[in-house]
Amino acid sequence: MTEHTPTPSNDLFGVRIESPAPAMAVALDLARRSIWVVPVAVIISDAFWGLDGVWSTHYGIAIVVVNFLFSAWLLQAGGRIGAAAMGAAAMFGFLLRLGLIMVAVLAVRNMSWVELVPLGLTLIATHLVLLFWELRHVSATLAFPGLKPGATPNPYLPASDGPSDPESSSSASSPTAP
Repeated sequence: MTEHTPTPSNDLFGVRIESPAPAMAVALDLARRSIWVVPVAVIISDAFWGLDGVWSTHYGIAIVVVNFLFSAWLLQAGGRIGAAAMGAAAMFGFLLRLGLIMVAVLAVRNMSWVELVPLGLTLIATHLVLLFWELRHVSATLAFPGLKPGATPNPYLPASDGPSDPESSSSASSPTAP
């Protein structure tokens, strides 16, 4: 059996990217972390705006999570076409996603359950909180694009079979002068 190595194509769209999309892994991690943001945001919005604020906060967090997932999907789909398409997906996708957020807010702005202040604050704060929180978990190296790899033991270091005991070390068993 021979292994197939991908060859870059020099077509109109540039080099195709045929690997798992780091953007999708980061977006799924952001969606997972948004679960921890919901209780804090709900308690704050309930304290200031009541039940309508809670519904608006839930709607705002749903918009933010869908926004991140849609962004990652656009980058993933663009990367499969080529590098230029991925750049276009990033640039024009941003404008598209801003328009979709505007449409999502304008579609519900006159409904009885909507409080615009907590909705707007949730949209802004949730984007910022999740992005800054994710900074700690994203690898900024080309070796591991996307999320940082999990902690694995170094195969080049000797494995410790148990906790180190200072009395059983070689320095403790060496003879000392009286």
